[in-house]
Amino acid sequence: MAVAEEGALVPRIAGFAQKPGGRNFLLALGAAAVMAVMAGVWMWSQQPEYRVLFANFNDRDGGAIVASLQQMNVPYKYAEGGGAILVPANQVFDARLKLAAQGLPKGGNVGFELMENQKLGVSQFLEQVNFQRALEGELARSIQSVGAIQAARVHLALPKPSVFVRDQQKPTASVLLNLHPGRTLDTQQVSAIVHLVASSVPDLPPSNVTIVDQSGNLLSESGKAPGAKGLDPSQLKYVQQLQQNIVQQIESIITPIVGLNNVRAEATADVDFSNTEQAAETYKPNQTPTTSSVRSQQTSESQNSSGGNASGIPGALSNQPPAPATAPLTAPASAQANASGTNTPINTRKDSTVNYEVDKTIRYTQQPMGGIRRLSVAVVVNYKREIDKNGKVTTKALTDTEKAQITDLVKEAMGFNKDRGDSINVVNSPFASSEKENFIELPLWKQPDNIALAKEAGKYLIAAIVLLYLFFRVLKPMLRRLTHNLNTATTAPALNGAEPNAGIGSDGQLLQDDLVSISGYQKNLGMAKELARSDPRIVANVIKTWVGSNE
Repeated sequence: MAVAEEGALVPRIAGFAQKPGGRNFLLALGAAAVMAVMAGVWMWSQQPEYRVLFANFNDRDGGAIVASLQQMNVPYKYAEGGGAILVPANQVFDARLKLAAQGLPKGGNVGFELMENQKLGVSQFLEQVNFQRALEGELARSIQSVGAIQAARVHLALPKPSVFVRDQQKPTASVLLNLHPGRTLDTQQVSAIVHLVASSVPDLPPSNVTIVDQSGNLLSESGKAPGAKGLDPSQLKYVQQLQQNIVQQIESIITPIVGLNNVRAEATADVDFSNTEQAAETYKPNQTPTTSSVRSQQTSESQNSSGGNASGIPGALSNQPPAPATAPLTAPASAQANASGTNTPINTRKDSTVNYEVDKTIRYTQQPMGGIRRLSVAVVVNYKREIDKNGKVTTKALTDTEKAQITDLVKEAMGFNKDRGDSINVVNSPFASSEKENFIELPLWKQPDNIALAKEAGKYLIAAIVLLYLFFRVLKPMLRRLTHNLNTATTAPALNGAEPNAGIGSDGQLLQDDLVSISGYQKNLGMAKELARSDPRIVANVIKTWVGSNE
């Protein structure tokens, strides 16, 4: 039954297409379809290029961003896997600024904006918890601004304040870092994050900050044993800069002599980072009294004399006047001497003490860290290049005088100190010829930039070719035929009695052959109608024959 209906539908469509009105309808429908295809091709060629607006966001931020884009009437789509939101390339920065004004994306961390929505009657404990959450969120946002860090979480342990000194505890902090794939943090960056967290929390020492990455590796130095101290990152950087400066000084002073790329130098510095303090008290040997300074002097003298004093046995007899002399008036010398020695005794004593200053030297020395203990420098100089009269280039070793001259210049540039134990080694040797690596240059049609440019140009070229083909080969003939049929339908009734050569064919006007064909078509159509009225069987047989022969 369905086959029969389909077989009957085909003659109807064919008959409808043979009619002037049906043919015009089909031509108009085809023209509309071609114009729709051309419009689709044009829209495809004008489709904007999408760029990444935001990536690596959580679900809450993603929903808020999509809702804001819908309100701003900005077209968007998702990347593969939904890990990024794409918008047209010419609207990326505008959309980012508008979303930033709305505080998006928030990054999943709640900052001090949490304190703006405080309600009345909130307890002190809840206020403390909200403050701690806000502080942790702000620290996480600050840490995420580092380029190698994708996400961060901060946990603070803030003890309750106490009025007793023995009960006071220091706060601690733990930081979990999620790094970008293939990115790492050096020691100096980890130390910077530790001090950032320690400076943001009151009474938080840097030793109480622990940093762990997403793989569970301890990045901070808080886990080291007490007393296990190594070089600070700033100290390592100081040593590297010192060595680089010495190498630059050596190469800059030798290069004008031997030429560019003909000298290589390396330096190794042994730097003392210990902080030394020394106090010394020195006594010099005793000096002669004539050259020394008198500190103190003491002199003591004593003398006793008893010549006129009373002598004899005390009593009345000794107090009586002497009797008349019975002895001669002059006595011998020995007797006078005995009398005088016995009657006039003398006692004399003399003491003298002199104290001299003692030489004493007190020296207090504080040696700053960073002093150079020893320098070792190695220099390699290439052979000299000489060009003969024929233009041939030859290499020649340096003479002993030239080598000694270069050695003296290197010593002056590095600050050579023999007492310090510095060493220097200058070697003259030909450099190995650096063969250029044979890089395989990609052809133009394989270079990524050219491929992208070709894709862009090919899209517009294909669109132009398709549009031109549809317009000139399909749409324009359809419109011309449709216009021709419309003009034929309007002018045919008026030209039934006209002569065959009545028209001039140009720009939509009827030609003579067209008039002849129209008049023949009208005659045949009238004969077919008359035959269908008189004998319908013949017409039915003809139609069956057409259907059976697929004509």
